Amino acid sequence: MQNINLIFRRLTGPAFQTVFDELAALRIAVFYDFPYLYEGSVEYEKIYLETYARADRSFLFAVYDGEQMVGATTALPLRNETAEVQAPFLKAGYDPDTVFYFGESILLPAYRGLGLGHQFFTERETHARQFGQYKLTCFCAVQRPDEHPLRPANYRPLDNFWTKRGYQRDETLQSEFVWPDRNETIETAKPMIYWTRPLD
Repeated sequence: MQNINLIFRRLTGPAFQTVFDELAALRIAVFYDFPYLYEGSVEYEKIYLETYARADRSFLFAVYDGEQMVGATTALPLRNETAEVQAPFLKAGYDPDTVFYFGESILLPAYRGLGLGHQFFTERETHARQFGQYKLTCFCAVQRPDEHPLRPANYRPLDNFWTKRGYQRDETLQSEFVWPDRNETIETAKPMIYWTRPLD
C-alpha cells in the first residue's frame, strides 16, 4: 500500500455535518479496540460530533482510500469544548481562549505505519497556529491498568510517540469520561489524563 494513493480532505465548522455518518462509523470501529474498548452507537456519535459542527474554528483532517474514510483527526478551541473537558484547565488557571484541544486520531489498522500519525499532529498544530491567539495544544488519553484482561500481548502505548512530538503528560490535568465498555450496556467512568505542548 502506498501513501500516494490516499486522498486528504480538510473540513471546518458546519462542514462536519457532511461526514457525520462516516466519521461516526470510523470512530466506533477504531475505538472498539484496546485501550478504549468503546461500545459505541451512531446516535451518541452524532451528539458528540455536533460540538465540532457548532464551532467555527473546529477542524477535521480526513484520509480516504477511494470513497472510504480510513483515518481522521479532529481539533477545536477549548472554549468550544464540553464542560468536562474545560474543567481541569479552568481549575489549573488556564485561559480557555488560549488553548486548542485535539480530539481523536483514528486510523484503520491497515493504514498505520505510513506516517499519518505525524501528519495528524502537524495538520492540527498548523490549523491552531493560524489564528495567532492559542498558546497551548492538548489532548487526553484513557488510562487502563497494565493487567487489564483485554490488553493485547503486543499492545504498545503511544507515550513515546507523543513525547517525540513535544507533548508532556500532565498528571494535574485529568477528567473522567463515561461510555459503555465492549459488550456492555452500562456506562462507566474512565480516567483521562491530558498531554500538553506549547504552540510555538
